[in-house]
Amino acid sequence: IFGGREFEYFDLSVDWKIPAGGNSGIFYHIKEWYNGPSAISPEYQLIDDENYAKMHDLEAYNSQFGSKNPKELQDWQKTGADYAMHIANEEAKVLKPAGEWSNTRIVVSKSGTEHWLNGVKLLSFKPYTPDWYERKNSGKWKNSPDYGKFTSGYIGFQDHGSELSFKNISIITL
Repeated sequence: IFGGREFEYFDLSVDWKIPAGGNSGIFYHIKEWYNGPSAISPEYQLIDDENYAKMHDLEAYNSQFGSKNPKELQDWQKTGADYAMHIANEEAKVLKPAGEWSNTRIVVSKSGTEHWLNGVKLLSFKPYTPDWYERKNSGKWKNSPDYGKFTSGYIGFQDHGSELSFKNISIITL
C-alpha cells in the first residue's frame, strides 16, 4: 500500500519493469477489510502484452467472459487498460519490451481519470456516468457490488506472482 494514506484526486507517476510473461497492476481507491483490491478497486493493468498468452493458459479464464479468442490476451487485459472496464488505445501505445523500464502515469481528477504510458495518454474516462455503470454491470464486475464504489482510498502495487520492479515513484495530490 502506497504511503499509508488515502487519496481521492492524484497524479501518480512510476517507472516499472516486468519480466517476460509477467502480470501485475496498480490499484487505486483501495479500501481495507475486503478480500483484496481486485473486487473493489480500479486497476491500471501492467502485463507483458507480447509474451503473456504464449506462456500462460488463458482459455478457461477468458471463456467465462465469452471471449472470441479465449487463448489470446484480450484488449481489456492489456497494459494501460482500466482492467476489465476501458481498453487502452493500442495504436498510440508505446510499450517497451519485457525487462525494460516503462513509465506509467495515472491521473484521477474531478474531470475524470487518465491512464498514460511512456508519455502517451492511452485512455480517459469519467467514472459514475451511464457508460461507466453499463460497463461495470455487464462485464467482469457485474457480480461485484462494491467494485468502483469508493471515490478515495489507498494506492497499491499488485503482487500477481511475477517478479516486478518499481522506481521513481511520485504522487501529487490534486
